Amino acid sequence: MKVLVNCNNLLAWLTGDARDAKTMKERMKLGYEGAVSDDVKRYDELGLEIQTKSGIAQLEGIDPGGMEALDVGCGTGVLSFLLLERGAKTVVCGDISEYMLAQARAKAAQKGYGEERILFRQLDAEALPFEDNCFDLSITGMTSGLLPDLGKAIAEMARVTKSGGLVGVGAHGYEHYWEPVDACFRAVTKRLILGYRLEYWPRKEKSVRKLMKKAGLAEIKMRRFLWRNNFRTGSEAYDFFAAISSAWWYAKFPPAKLAGESEKARRYYERKNVTQITDDVIIAYGRKP
Repeated sequence: MKVLVNCNNLLAWLTGDARDAKTMKERMKLGYEGAVSDDVKRYDELGLEIQTKSGIAQLEGIDPGGMEALDVGCGTGVLSFLLLERGAKTVVCGDISEYMLAQARAKAAQKGYGEERILFRQLDAEALPFEDNCFDLSITGMTSGLLPDLGKAIAEMARVTKSGGLVGVGAHGYEHYWEPVDACFRAVTKRLILGYRLEYWPRKEKSVRKLMKKAGLAEIKMRRFLWRNNFRTGSEAYDFFAAISSAWWYAKFPPAKLAGESEKARRYYERKNVTQITDDVIIAYGRKP
Protein backbone atom coordinates (compact mmCIF):
# COMPACT_ATOMS: atom_id res chain seq x y z
CA MET A 1 0.00 0.00 0.00
CA LYS A 2 2.86 2.38 0.89
CA VAL A 3 4.55 1.68 -2.45
CA LEU A 4 1.30 2.45 -4.29
CA VAL A 5 0.92 5.76 -2.47
CA ASN A 6 4.52 6.72 -3.25
CA CYS A 7 3.99 5.83 -6.91
CA ASN A 8 0.86 7.96 -7.04
CA ASN A 9 2.73 10.87 -5.47
CA LEU A 10 5.54 10.49 -8.00
CA LEU A 11 3.04 10.40 -10.87
CA ALA A 12 1.35 13.56 -9.58
CA TRP A 13 4.74 15.28 -9.30
CA LEU A 14 5.71 14.34 -12.84
CA THR A 15 2.40 15.31 -14.40
CA GLY A 16 2.06 18.59 -12.56
CA ASP A 17 -0.92 17.68 -10.41
CA ALA A 18 1.02 18.21 -7.19
CA ARG A 19 2.01 21.85 -7.34
CA ASP A 20 3.19 24.37 -4.82
CA ALA A 21 2.00 27.30 -6.91
CA LYS A 22 3.05 30.00 -4.45
CA THR A 23 6.63 28.73 -4.25
CA MET A 24 6.83 28.23 -8.00
CA LYS A 25 5.68 31.77 -8.71
CA GLU A 26 8.12 33.24 -6.21
CA ARG A 27 11.04 31.28 -7.68
CA MET A 28 10.05 32.30 -11.21
CA LYS A 29 9.74 35.95 -10.15
CA LEU A 30 13.20 35.90 -8.54
CA GLY A 31 14.65 34.14 -11.58
CA TYR A 32 13.38 36.76 -14.00
CA GLU A 33 14.57 39.52 -11.70
CA GLY A 34 18.15 38.24 -11.93
CA ALA A 35 18.29 37.05 -8.33
CA VAL A 36 19.39 33.51 -9.28
CA SER A 37 21.86 34.35 -12.05
CA ASP A 38 22.84 37.26 -14.28
CA ASP A 39 21.80 35.43 -17.46
CA VAL A 40 18.44 37.20 -17.72
CA LYS A 41 20.22 40.53 -18.13
CA ARG A 42 21.05 39.42 -21.69
CA TYR A 43 17.40 38.53 -22.45
CA ASP A 44 16.93 41.13 -25.19
CA GLU A 45 20.52 41.07 -26.38
CA LEU A 46 20.38 37.36 -27.20
CA GLY A 47 16.68 36.62 -27.54
CA LEU A 48 14.84 39.67 -28.89
CA GLU A 49 15.01 38.63 -32.54
CA ILE A 50 13.59 35.18 -31.88
CA GLN A 51 10.97 36.47 -29.43
CA THR A 52 9.88 39.02 -32.02
CA LYS A 53 9.55 36.29 -34.64
CA SER A 54 7.25 34.38 -32.29
CA GLY A 55 5.23 37.52 -31.52
CA ILE A 56 4.73 38.34 -35.21
CA ALA A 57 3.50 34.80 -35.80
CA GLN A 58 1.07 35.08 -32.90
CA LEU A 59 -0.43 38.31 -34.24
CA GLU A 60 -0.79 37.06 -37.80
CA GLY A 61 -4.37 37.66 -38.99
CA ILE A 62 -5.20 39.88 -36.00
CA ASP A 63 -6.01 43.56 -36.46
CA PRO A 64 -5.61 45.30 -33.08
CA GLY A 65 -6.42 48.72 -34.52
CA GLY A 66 -8.26 50.84 -31.94
CA MET A 67 -8.24 48.05 -29.34
CA GLU A 68 -7.55 48.33 -25.63
CA ALA A 69 -5.24 45.36 -25.03
CA LEU A 70 -3.73 43.45 -22.12
CA ASP A 71 -0.40 41.62 -22.52
CA VAL A 72 -0.07 39.00 -19.75
CA GLY A 73 3.49 37.89 -18.99
CA CYS A 74 4.82 40.67 -21.19
CA GLY A 75 8.51 40.19 -20.41
CA THR A 76 10.41 43.06 -22.00
CA GLY A 77 7.32 44.06 -24.02
CA VAL A 78 7.71 42.31 -27.38
CA LEU A 79 3.99 41.70 -27.95
CA SER A 80 2.99 45.02 -26.39
CA PHE A 81 5.10 47.03 -28.80
CA LEU A 82 3.99 44.96 -31.78
CA LEU A 83 0.38 45.70 -30.80
CA LEU A 84 1.08 49.43 -30.56
CA GLU A 85 2.87 49.42 -33.92
CA ARG A 86 -0.21 47.79 -35.42
CA GLY A 87 -2.56 50.45 -34.12
CA ALA A 88 -3.74 49.31 -30.68
CA LYS A 89 -5.23 52.24 -28.81
CA THR A 90 -3.72 51.30 -25.46
CA VAL A 91 -1.79 48.37 -23.99
CA VAL A 92 -1.39 47.28 -20.39
CA CYS A 93 1.95 45.50 -20.17
CA GLY A 94 1.84 43.11 -17.21
CA ASP A 95 4.40 40.74 -15.70
CA ILE A 96 5.27 39.13 -12.38
CA SER A 97 8.86 40.42 -12.60
CA GLU A 98 9.55 44.06 -11.84
CA TYR A 99 12.94 43.75 -13.55
CA MET A 100 11.34 42.73 -16.85
CA LEU A 101 8.81 45.56 -16.51
CA ALA A 102 11.66 48.01 -15.98
CA GLN A 103 13.21 46.88 -19.28
CA ALA A 104 9.86 47.36 -21.03
CA ARG A 105 9.42 50.83 -19.48
CA ALA A 106 12.85 51.89 -20.73
CA LYS A 107 12.04 50.65 -24.24
CA ALA A 108 8.70 52.49 -24.21
CA ALA A 109 10.52 55.74 -23.37
CA GLN A 110 13.00 55.14 -26.19
CA LYS A 111 10.15 54.51 -28.63
CA GLY A 112 8.29 57.62 -27.51
CA TYR A 113 5.26 55.87 -25.99
CA GLY A 114 3.74 57.65 -22.99
CA GLU A 115 1.16 56.63 -20.41
CA GLU A 116 -1.65 57.53 -22.81
CA ARG A 117 -0.60 54.50 -24.92
CA ILE A 118 1.07 52.01 -22.57
CA LEU A 119 0.82 51.26 -18.86
CA PHE A 120 2.84 48.81 -16.78
CA ARG A 121 1.50 46.57 -14.04
CA GLN A 122 3.12 43.90 -11.89
CA LEU A 123 0.61 41.06 -11.74
CA ASP A 124 -0.15 37.39 -11.20
CA ALA A 125 -1.55 35.84 -14.39
CA GLU A 126 -3.85 33.61 -12.33
CA ALA A 127 -5.42 36.51 -10.40
CA LEU A 128 -5.52 39.53 -12.70
CA PRO A 129 -6.00 42.85 -10.84
CA PHE A 130 -8.70 44.17 -13.19
CA GLU A 131 -12.48 44.42 -13.22
CA ASP A 132 -14.57 42.24 -15.53
CA ASN A 133 -14.92 43.27 -19.19
CA CYS A 134 -12.04 45.77 -19.40
CA PHE A 135 -10.18 44.85 -22.60
CA ASP A 136 -10.90 44.23 -26.27
CA LEU A 137 -7.95 41.83 -26.47
CA SER A 138 -6.21 39.83 -23.74
CA ILE A 139 -3.12 38.00 -24.94
CA THR A 140 -0.20 36.05 -23.53
CA GLY A 141 2.94 35.08 -25.40
CA MET A 142 5.26 32.22 -24.49
CA THR A 143 4.36 32.23 -20.80
CA SER A 144 2.22 29.10 -20.55
CA GLY A 145 5.04 26.75 -19.56
CA LEU A 146 5.81 28.96 -16.57
CA LEU A 147 2.31 29.06 -15.08
CA PRO A 148 1.24 26.61 -12.38
CA ASP A 149 -2.34 26.62 -13.73
CA LEU A 150 -2.72 27.69 -17.37
CA GLY A 151 -6.46 27.00 -17.24
CA LYS A 152 -6.90 29.51 -14.42
CA ALA A 153 -4.86 32.10 -16.33
CA ILE A 154 -6.97 31.67 -19.49
CA ALA A 155 -10.15 31.93 -17.42
CA GLU A 156 -8.87 35.17 -15.88
CA MET A 157 -8.03 36.57 -19.32
CA ALA A 158 -11.53 35.71 -20.48
CA ARG A 159 -13.04 37.36 -17.41
CA VAL A 160 -11.34 40.71 -18.03
CA THR A 161 -12.14 40.67 -21.77
CA LYS A 162 -15.23 42.42 -23.09
CA SER A 163 -18.05 40.51 -24.76
CA GLY A 164 -17.08 40.10 -28.40
CA GLY A 165 -13.38 40.54 -27.57
CA LEU A 166 -10.51 38.15 -28.22
CA VAL A 167 -8.34 36.02 -25.95
CA GLY A 168 -5.03 34.89 -27.46
CA VAL A 169 -2.61 32.26 -26.15
CA GLY A 170 0.87 31.30 -27.29
CA ALA A 171 1.74 27.91 -25.78
CA HIS A 172 4.83 25.71 -25.87
CA GLY A 173 4.45 22.77 -28.26
CA TYR A 174 6.09 19.42 -27.57
CA GLU A 175 9.25 20.20 -29.54
CA HIS A 176 9.78 23.64 -28.02
CA TYR A 177 13.37 23.97 -26.76
CA TRP A 178 13.71 20.21 -26.47
CA GLU A 179 17.42 20.28 -27.40
CA PRO A 180 18.61 22.60 -24.59
CA VAL A 181 16.23 21.05 -22.05
CA ASP A 182 17.63 17.60 -22.87
CA ALA A 183 21.24 18.84 -22.84
CA CYS A 184 20.92 20.65 -19.52
CA PHE A 185 19.21 17.71 -17.86
CA ARG A 186 21.98 15.37 -19.03
CA ALA A 187 24.77 17.74 -18.01
CA VAL A 188 23.91 18.86 -14.49
CA THR A 189 24.01 16.99 -11.18
CA LYS A 190 20.62 15.27 -11.00
CA ARG A 191 20.18 15.44 -7.25
CA LEU A 192 20.42 19.23 -7.46
CA ILE A 193 17.74 19.65 -10.09
CA LEU A 194 15.30 16.95 -9.00
CA GLY A 195 14.65 18.70 -5.71
CA TYR A 196 11.90 20.57 -7.54
CA ARG A 197 9.51 19.20 -10.11
CA LEU A 198 10.28 20.42 -13.58
CA GLU A 199 8.39 23.63 -14.37
CA TYR A 200 8.27 23.34 -18.15
CA TRP A 201 4.98 21.90 -19.38
CA PRO A 202 4.60 21.46 -23.16
CA ARG A 203 1.08 21.34 -24.57
CA LYS A 204 -0.89 19.76 -27.37
CA GLU A 205 -3.40 21.68 -29.45
CA LYS A 206 -6.19 19.54 -28.04
CA SER A 207 -5.39 20.44 -24.43
CA VAL A 208 -5.16 24.18 -25.17
CA ARG A 209 -8.50 24.09 -27.02
CA LYS A 210 -10.06 22.29 -24.05
CA LEU A 211 -8.85 24.96 -21.61
CA MET A 212 -10.18 27.75 -23.81
CA LYS A 213 -13.57 26.08 -24.14
CA LYS A 214 -13.68 25.58 -20.37
CA ALA A 215 -13.07 29.33 -19.99
CA GLY A 216 -16.26 29.91 -22.01
CA LEU A 217 -14.58 31.05 -25.23
CA ALA A 218 -16.09 30.40 -28.66
CA GLU A 219 -14.97 30.50 -32.30
CA ILE A 220 -11.64 29.00 -31.25
CA LYS A 221 -9.00 28.98 -33.96
CA MET A 222 -5.62 27.30 -33.66
CA ARG A 223 -2.42 26.79 -35.59
CA ARG A 224 1.10 25.58 -34.90
CA PHE A 225 4.28 27.42 -35.86
CA LEU A 226 7.61 25.53 -35.72
CA TRP A 227 11.11 26.54 -36.76
CA ARG A 228 14.76 25.74 -35.95
CA ASN A 229 17.23 28.29 -34.63
CA ASN A 230 20.84 27.54 -35.52
CA PHE A 231 23.82 28.89 -33.59
CA ARG A 232 27.48 28.93 -34.58
CA THR A 233 28.69 27.15 -31.44
CA GLY A 234 27.37 25.24 -28.48
CA SER A 235 28.37 28.12 -26.21
CA GLU A 236 26.20 30.53 -28.22
CA ALA A 237 23.25 28.15 -27.97
CA TYR A 238 23.79 27.80 -24.23
CA ASP A 239 24.00 31.55 -23.69
CA PHE A 240 20.73 32.05 -25.57
CA PHE A 241 18.90 29.39 -23.56
CA ALA A 242 20.31 30.63 -20.24
CA ALA A 243 19.21 34.19 -21.02
CA ILE A 244 15.74 33.41 -22.33
CA SER A 245 14.93 30.86 -19.60
CA SER A 246 16.66 32.85 -16.84
CA ALA A 247 18.63 29.78 -15.77
CA TRP A 248 18.54 28.30 -13.15
CA TRP A 249 15.54 29.45 -11.16
CA TYR A 250 13.78 26.09 -11.60
CA ALA A 251 16.62 24.10 -9.99
CA LYS A 252 17.62 23.60 -6.36
CA PHE A 253 21.23 24.60 -6.84
CA PRO A 254 23.01 26.04 -3.80
CA PRO A 255 24.43 29.43 -4.81
CA ALA A 256 27.99 28.16 -4.35
CA LYS A 257 27.41 25.40 -6.90
CA LEU A 258 25.54 27.40 -9.54
CA ALA A 259 28.58 28.64 -11.48
CA GLY A 260 30.08 25.14 -11.61
CA GLU A 261 26.84 23.54 -12.82
CA SER A 262 26.41 26.25 -15.44
CA GLU A 263 29.93 25.63 -16.72
CA LYS A 264 29.26 21.88 -16.86
CA ALA A 265 26.23 22.56 -19.04
CA ARG A 266 28.21 24.89 -21.30
CA ARG A 267 30.95 22.29 -21.78
CA TYR A 268 28.33 19.66 -22.59
CA TYR A 269 26.79 21.90 -25.28
CA GLU A 270 30.24 22.35 -26.81
CA ARG A 271 31.24 18.70 -26.56
CA LYS A 272 27.97 17.42 -28.02
CA ASN A 273 27.73 20.24 -30.58
CA VAL A 274 24.29 21.37 -29.39
CA THR A 275 23.85 24.23 -31.86
CA GLN A 276 20.17 23.91 -32.83
CA ILE A 277 17.21 25.01 -30.69
CA THR A 278 13.64 24.42 -31.84
CA ASP A 279 10.79 26.87 -31.37
CA ASP A 280 7.40 25.16 -31.38
CA VAL A 281 4.51 27.54 -30.79
CA ILE A 282 0.84 26.64 -30.48
CA ILE A 283 -1.21 29.74 -31.30
CA ALA A 284 -4.83 29.88 -30.20
CA TYR A 285 -7.54 32.54 -30.26
CA GLY A 286 -11.05 32.48 -28.88
CA ARG A 287 -13.83 35.05 -28.82
CA LYS A 288 -15.76 35.86 -25.66
CA PRO A 289 -19.50 35.51 -26.32
